[in-house]
Amino acid sequence: MDAATFALHATERQIAYARSLALRNQSLLPWEVQQDRRSLSAWIEAQAKLKPADTSQPTSKQVAFAERLARIKRRAVPDECFRDRQLLSRWIDSNR
Repeated sequence: MDAATFALHATERQIAYARSLALRNQSLLPWEVQQDRRSLSAWIEAQAKLKPADTSQPTSKQVAFAERLARIKRRAVPDECFRDRQLLSRWIDSNR
């Protein structure tokens, strides 16, 4: 018998984690990898070791907090702050 007939399907948690890693690393999650638990596990290990694609972007929580502060203070967040995490952090600190 073929070894592929006894392959275990990937779990929902594995697939969800693999999708989050693919988004973080801006990589493609191949369909063939999602079909087998072992190959998905190997793909996850390789992706988990990679550094995220762009760490200089502010997080969504940071942007939401800055926008909330801007509404309260009736000020606008400068556009360049949305491109750099450190700039947005400084803007938040100075406008608390």
